Amino acid sequence: MPTPLSILEDATEFHARHIGPDAVDESLMCAAIGVSSRTALIDAVVPPAIRRAAGMQLPEPITEAGALAELKTIASKNKLYKSFIGQGYHGTHTPGVILRNILENPAWYTAYTPYQAEISQGRMEALVNFQTMVTDLTGMDIANGSMLDEATSAAEAVTLAKRSVKSKSNTLIVAGDVHPQTIEVIQTRCKPLGLEVLVGMAPSLMAEHDYFAVVCQYPSTTGLIHDLKAFTEQAHAKQAAFIVCADLLALTLLTPPGEFGADIVVGNTQRFGMPMGAGGPHAAFLACKDEFKRSMPGRLVGVSKDAQGHPAYRLALQTREQHIRREKATSNICTAQVLPAVVASMYAVYHGPQGLKRIAERVASYTAILHAGLTRMGLKVVTPQVFDTLLVECDAAAVMAKALAAQANLRKLSDKHVGVSLDETTSRADIEALWSWFAPAGASLPTVAEFAAGVESLIPAHLRRTSAYLTHPVFNTHHSETEMLRYIRSLSDKDLALDRSMIPLGSCTMKLNATAEMIPITWPEFAHVHPFAPQDQLAGYAELDQLLQQWLCQATGYAGISLQPNAGSQGEYAGLLVIKAWQEARGQHQRNICLIPESAHGTNPASAQMCGMTVVVTKCDKEGNIDLADLKAKCEQHSDKLAAIMITYPSTYGVFDTQVKEICALVHQHGGRVYVDGANMNALVGVAAPGEFGGDVSHLNLHKTFCIPHGGGGPGVGPVCVVEDLVPFLPAHRTAGIGQPSNIGAVSAAPLGNAAVLPISWMYIRMMGADGLKKATEVAILNANYVSARLSEHYDIHFSGGIAGVKGGGVAHECILDLRPLKDSSGISAEDVAKRLIDYGFHAPTLSFPVAGTLMVEPTESESRAELDRFIDAMIQIRHEIAAVEAGKLPREDNPLVNAPHTSLVASATEWTHAYSREEAVFPLPSLRRQKYWAPVGRVDNVWGDRNLFCSCVPLSEYEEA
Repeated sequence: MPTPLSILEDATEFHARHIGPDAVDESLMCAAIGVSSRTALIDAVVPPAIRRAAGMQLPEPITEAGALAELKTIASKNKLYKSFIGQGYHGTHTPGVILRNILENPAWYTAYTPYQAEISQGRMEALVNFQTMVTDLTGMDIANGSMLDEATSAAEAVTLAKRSVKSKSNTLIVAGDVHPQTIEVIQTRCKPLGLEVLVGMAPSLMAEHDYFAVVCQYPSTTGLIHDLKAFTEQAHAKQAAFIVCADLLALTLLTPPGEFGADIVVGNTQRFGMPMGAGGPHAAFLACKDEFKRSMPGRLVGVSKDAQGHPAYRLALQTREQHIRREKATSNICTAQVLPAVVASMYAVYHGPQGLKRIAERVASYTAILHAGLTRMGLKVVTPQVFDTLLVECDAAAVMAKALAAQANLRKLSDKHVGVSLDETTSRADIEALWSWFAPAGASLPTVAEFAAGVESLIPAHLRRTSAYLTHPVFNTHHSETEMLRYIRSLSDKDLALDRSMIPLGSCTMKLNATAEMIPITWPEFAHVHPFAPQDQLAGYAELDQLLQQWLCQATGYAGISLQPNAGSQGEYAGLLVIKAWQEARGQHQRNICLIPESAHGTNPASAQMCGMTVVVTKCDKEGNIDLADLKAKCEQHSDKLAAIMITYPSTYGVFDTQVKEICALVHQHGGRVYVDGANMNALVGVAAPGEFGGDVSHLNLHKTFCIPHGGGGPGVGPVCVVEDLVPFLPAHRTAGIGQPSNIGAVSAAPLGNAAVLPISWMYIRMMGADGLKKATEVAILNANYVSARLSEHYDIHFSGGIAGVKGGGVAHECILDLRPLKDSSGISAEDVAKRLIDYGFHAPTLSFPVAGTLMVEPTESESRAELDRFIDAMIQIRHEIAAVEAGKLPREDNPLVNAPHTSLVASATEWTHAYSREEAVFPLPSLRRQKYWAPVGRVDNVWGDRNLFCSCVPLSEYEEA
C-alpha cells in the first residue's frame, strides 16, 4: 500500500522533535489536569482579552537540512576578508580540542548559571581559572567571572569608580585614543546619571579639571603604548580612580596595570580563542583593587568548603547582586559571558604562560618587522612604541583600495592615516602583502627573510614585563591534547546540564537547544567576520538581522526591534532609555518615576535606577495580580512625573493578570509608557502579543524563549522591541555609522551585539513556523499545569489562578511550590529540598525567588511526559521523606534532606552513623540504580566562603591537605 505524502512530510517536522509530549501524552496529561484538551486548557488559563486577533505571519516551516541550506546561502553573503582592523577584535585560532569539546559540546553550552554550587563545580573551576588568569595578567587583586563586552565593562568600571572614590566631582575624563565604541557606550551610560564625559588629551584634561575617574587604553586604539604611571599618581592625588582598558595578550609582555597603580582594569578576552563573530559573544573582564570587591559588578566565583571540609566553589558575595538589592543594586548585570570565558580560560590552560608569551612575542616581532619594512620604504610610522598596531602616514584612500582589492581590511583613521593591527593568525605572506599595499611608486619591496636575524621589539624597555604570571599548576600541566581533553572531560563530568536531565528553573526557560540550531555558529562565514568591516562584507549578517527583526515583530506585535543588546539586562536598560528619550523629546524632562510591581522580574528595579529613574513599588494582591487600586493611587500621586511602568507578563509569580489591559490604559492615561518584560515570552508566543495588549516596549531573552543556550550563564541576546512612535529612539551605533540624532547611543560594543549566536534563533523560528511556535507555547503551559496538578496533592501551589475545573488551580508556564508550611512542621527548608533533588539527579527549580521559602518550577515544552514524571516522582518521594521527619521517624537534625547532597565518598565511607540507610541516601528511587549522578562535593558552606573570600585558583597544597 503506498505511503501518503502527508505522512512523509510529518515525519520531517522539526517541532515534533523540539516539543516533548506527543498526542498520547497530551491526552493523559490533560486528564490529570482535568481538562478535555490542550486547547481547553489554554482557553481556561490565558485571559481572552489578551489573545491574538490573528496568527503570526511567518514562513512555512522547513526541515533541519532545509533550514541549514537556506542559512548557508545567507551566510555566504558575508565576505571573508582578512582583517587588520584591530579596534579590540582580532583573528585567533581556537584550539580544536577546545572548539569540539567546549564550544560545540552540550555538556558546556546547555549548563545554567551556577546558582546551585554542588552541581556546577566543573564550570566554576573553569571560571576560577578565568579569574586567576585575569588577576595574574593585569596584576590586580580580584577579578569577576566575566562581563558582556569591553565597552560595557568600561562603563561598569566608571560607575564602580563613582561610588567608590572620595572625589565628589561628576566629571569623567576619557582619553581620546580609547577604542571609539567604548567611548560611545560610556557616553550612553553616563548621560542618564548626570555624569559629564570629557574626551580628549588626558594629560591636559587632567590638569584643567576636577574629576572622579580617568579612562585610558593600554595599548591605545592606535597602538601607542603610553607610560601611565605618572597619570595614575596624578589621579590619585585628586582622590580619583584610574581605569585602564587593557589587552590581555599584550600584558604577557607589558608591565601590568596593577604594578603602576591602576584601580580598575577592564578589557576583553576575544583573542584568547573566541572568533570575532561580528562582535560577539566574547568574555570581557573587570579586575579591581581588593577594597572595591564588595561593589564590583558581575558574577564572582569564590572558593569555600563543603560539609566534609573539602574545597568547593560557589558564587560569592551574592548579597551585592541585582536580584537581591533590586533598586539599590549597583548594576543590573544578571548573567555574563560564561561559555566564552570558559573558552578563554582553557586557551590559557592549554597554551600556558610560555605558550601565551610565544604567541605575543610572535605578534610583537611581526609588528616590528612590518615597521622596519615600512620605514625602509620611506613611510612614516606615527606610533613608535607599540605591541601589535601601527599608525602609518600615507594616502589612505589609495592604500585602502589596494587592500580591499586583495580582500583585506585596514583601518582608516583619517585621509592621511591608516591603522594596521596584527594578531595570532598573521603570516609572513600577510606582512609582505601589507608592504605591497603601502609601497610608494617605484619602491623596492622588502621580504620577511631579510629580517631572519630578528628585529628589536617596539615595546620600550622600561615598560616590559618582568613579573611572573599563570604560575599555578593548572596552567602548567595540560599542554598535550590528551591531557587537555581529559581535563575538560573531568570538569564536565562534575556538572549537571541539560544533556543529563531537565533543568526546571522557573523564569529561566531552559528548553532544548537543538543541535541543528547550534551548528551554524562556528561556520567561518559567521565566526570570522570583523564587526567594523565595510558594510558590503556584512551582507549576510544584515539579512539575518532584517529577517529576525521581521519575525520577532510578528511574535511580539511590535513595530521595530534592535538586536544590539547582548543580554536581557542590556535590553531592559535600552528599553527604558528609549522611553526616557521619548519623554524628553516631548519636553517632559521631569518624568523620572518608574512604577514596578512586587511581581516584576528581579533586574527591573536595577535597570530603572541605572537610567536615572526613581523606582516606586506597587502592590500585588493575594492571588499575585497587580493591585489595581494601589496602582491607580500611585499613578495619581506621581501623574506629572510618571515615566513608565515595568511589568513582567505573565508575572514572575506565574500568573496571567486578567487586568493587564486596564493596567496599560491607566498608565497611558497618566502620560507614562508600558514596559513589558519579555522574560516570560515563552508563555505568549503565538497566543498573545505585548504590542497588541498595551505594551510599548519589551525586551526578549533570545537565550530563553528563542533557544540560544545559557552556556553556564551566558552568552545571551536581549533585543529591545518597541511600538511605532518609539522606533526613532532605538539604539544607534555611531561608531559604525549607524543612527540618527533621535536614537539613543550604543548600548553594546558592536552594532549587532552578540551577532554570532543570532543564527540559533533564526534556525529555531525557521524550523518551527507560526504553528510550531504557538504549539510550543501551549505545551509549555500544559507541562507546567501537569506538574502543578500532580504535585498539588503534596505541596501548596502558591499564586495558582484558582480556575474551576483545573486541578492545581491553573498556572501559566511555571508554578510555585510553597514550602514555608513544611519549614514550620518539619524544620526542612526550601534549600534542603533543592539540595536533596541533586541526589535524585535533578537541578533544583528556582530557589526562594520571587517568594522566599518557595521553589519555582518551569518545565518548558521540550520535556517529555516521562521526564516530567521522573521529576514529579522525585518531588513526591521527597515529600514522603519530609513526612517521616514530621512524624518523628527521622530526626530533624539528621535526615536525608538536611545532609544532602550525598557524595560517593560519603556513601562509601567505612563508618555510617546516620539515622537512615546508605541506600535511602543515594538510591531513594529504584531508577537511580540504573543511572546515577554523583555530586562531586557535599553541601557548600556559603557563610564560610563569604567570610573567607578567595577568588583565584586554590594553591596545590590545599588539595593535598584535603
